[in-house]
Amino acid sequence: MIIDTHHHMLPEFFFEATNEKANPVGGLKPQPWTIERSLAFMDELEIDIAITSISTPGIQLPDRHASRKLARKCNDFAAMLVSTHSRRFGALASVPMPNVDDAIEEIGYALDVLKLDGVVLFTNSQGIYLGDQRMKPLFRELQRRKATVFVHPNASPDPAAHTLGLTDNLIDFPVDTTRAIAQLHYGGTFAETPDVKYVFSHAGGAAPYLAGRFAIIDEIKLMGDNLATGPSAETFRRLYYDTASAWTDPVLNTLRQLAGMDKVLFGTDFPYMRNDLAARGKLKIKSNPDLSADEKKQVLGGNALKLFPRFDPVKIDSR
Repeated sequence: MIIDTHHHMLPEFFFEATNEKANPVGGLKPQPWTIERSLAFMDELEIDIAITSISTPGIQLPDRHASRKLARKCNDFAAMLVSTHSRRFGALASVPMPNVDDAIEEIGYALDVLKLDGVVLFTNSQGIYLGDQRMKPLFRELQRRKATVFVHPNASPDPAAHTLGLTDNLIDFPVDTTRAIAQLHYGGTFAETPDVKYVFSHAGGAAPYLAGRFAIIDEIKLMGDNLATGPSAETFRRLYYDTASAWTDPVLNTLRQLAGMDKVLFGTDFPYMRNDLAARGKLKIKSNPDLSADEKKQVLGGNALKLFPRFDPVKIDSR
């Protein structure tokens, strides 16, 4: 079974409300999206299941009421998608940010009423990062629910980051993921939410490459004593990482040493990633000489079943 854990749904009403068609967030224009296109892509790459989520910039509209309305519309759409194609799609709940009360309310509806599979959050919303103290009530709710949380990058709120003539996809998205991981760790959120299953897209941005630097910061106690947070090495071993735009041998070997191959998930980034590049990524994993046959099965689907057990074929067949 092959499970794509980084697969975006971009219904037209969401994209029009959050992106400029001529200037999409991040700089990369996605392929036109429909349910039929997702299914065709999955069939082309022989993907059994896709766990869908909205993409950048998430739901952070200036108008609070509009954000709540858009989140509800996205979640109802996701529930329809799963209901219509229950053997092919899972879905992560969209939440209006950065208003914590609204986010918690929508999580209750999406998980309790619609029975969606987890929550998608973005590294920052209107410049407020997930590790901010104001986000603590949101993460207490996610801990109470032992939720699966997929974290996707957003562009930096720093205007200077956008004056270099570089697309956000090149540097800024991975660095924003790294900022979020660092703040969630050193701010104590990870330690306070031991039952939340975190998935960081694009192999965790630059964080795995900087793991040695994190260890030095811990050793010299530059960010304070780690008695409350635990060492960063333990945090890195706990997180999950997907392979979207991160399927090359050096990245996978780094993740193996950092966290173990049981924490790596297959992801394509459809419909942003071209089909041929996504297919190449899958082939790179399947043909990687450094991975055992069992490790390849883990990455391509086995690890995802631990986070989304309702797709376990044994459980499905026994119903």
